[in-house]
Amino acid sequence: MKVEPFLFLGGVLFFVPVGLIYAWWSDGEPVGTLGIPLVGGLVGMIGGYLALVARRIDPRPEDDPEAEIAQGAGDQGVYSPWSWWPFVIAGAGAIAFTGLAIGWWLLYIGVAVGAIGLVGWVFEFSRGQHAH
Repeated sequence: MKVEPFLFLGGVLFFVPVGLIYAWWSDGEPVGTLGIPLVGGLVGMIGGYLALVARRIDPRPEDDPEAEIAQGAGDQGVYSPWSWWPFVIAGAGAIAFTGLAIGWWLLYIGVAVGAIGLVGWVFEFSRGQHAH
């Protein structure tokens, strides 16, 4: 977790000057003049968050150049391979983006189905057979 913040914070050093150069070169074209420095701000926020997290957690095996592969073994998180909710969310996203092309009424249906799918996925372990 020690390298990741610097990768993103290095993006600030790239995107902000490039945005200024673009603004000068394009005579102030509004989309790129605003968008490119905003990308620099976004990668700066991600880099700042990763820097804060890196100070709070212990060093990982990835941070040690002498680490063995076996030191990174074990659980990496929680994943439910029996879950159908990601398919519901993917279908809702497809419906919502189709709604942008066909009509706004379809977008609202996709957002509603997506909200139901997201709530179902988040609370999947709170009820039923796999409740914790």
